[in-house]
Amino acid sequence: MSQPPAPHQDETPAPKGGDSVHRHRWPTRLWHWLNAITLAVMLMSGLMIFNAHPRLYWGHYGANSDPAWLDLEKVNGGIPFPGWITLPSTYSLADARLWHLAFAWLLVLGLLGYLGWALVSGHLRRNLAPRLGELAPAHLWHDIREHARLRFPTGAAALSYNVLQKLAYGTVLIVLLPGTVLTGLAMSPAIDAAWPWLVDLCGGRQSARSLHFLCAGGLVLFFVVHLAMVLLAGPVNEVRSMLTGRYRLPPDRKDAP
Repeated sequence: MSQPPAPHQDETPAPKGGDSVHRHRWPTRLWHWLNAITLAVMLMSGLMIFNAHPRLYWGHYGANSDPAWLDLEKVNGGIPFPGWITLPSTYSLADARLWHLAFAWLLVLGLLGYLGWALVSGHLRRNLAPRLGELAPAHLWHDIREHARLRFPTGAAALSYNVLQKLAYGTVLIVLLPGTVLTGLAMSPAIDAAWPWLVDLCGGRQSARSLHFLCAGGLVLFFVVHLAMVLLAGPVNEVRSMLTGRYRLPPDRKDAP
């Protein structure tokens, strides 16, 4: 009677807590840092642009005499955002627009390049798309409770994104970044003339400006939560993985002292 084949001696063992593993491929790392720089410049220049008229409206038109759903004109003497967080730091609408539009091209090209790679390589399907079982209310509630208790995945489980990360990254990739780009285009007079349907899709130029502001606010909220999670999970290990790709798996909770 024949014996089953012996297992290969050179099989790579499954990773466990404490192992150093490769976590992020270079396109993810490149896009992460390019996006961080690009969004920082666009946010700071966008705040300077907003300072020029710190009121937001819905519809096609909006001026000082029209009702605004957000009015920061009376805050800090009409300049709601201080110079330390704007680009340039002193008031200049023209320079702010130059910075904003120049880096908008980097944002669009980087987003298209990353999404193209993620689709072709399968990264989007394998790593970022939530599985049906992960969207079950019980599973979602379990992950929310674990995060609220600051109990992050350990061991080999830390190699994969959990469902909350997948939903957050998916919202950024599919909703907030494309929404920021499209609403920004809808505010351009040249695009308005060429593609008037885009303005109508946004509900008017002033609605596009409001949606642009809300999408940017969503990106800021994501950044704040993302930074907090990095600090809580271990900033040295997390930042190293995004610089070099190498990541040391946290010890399995049952093995932790």
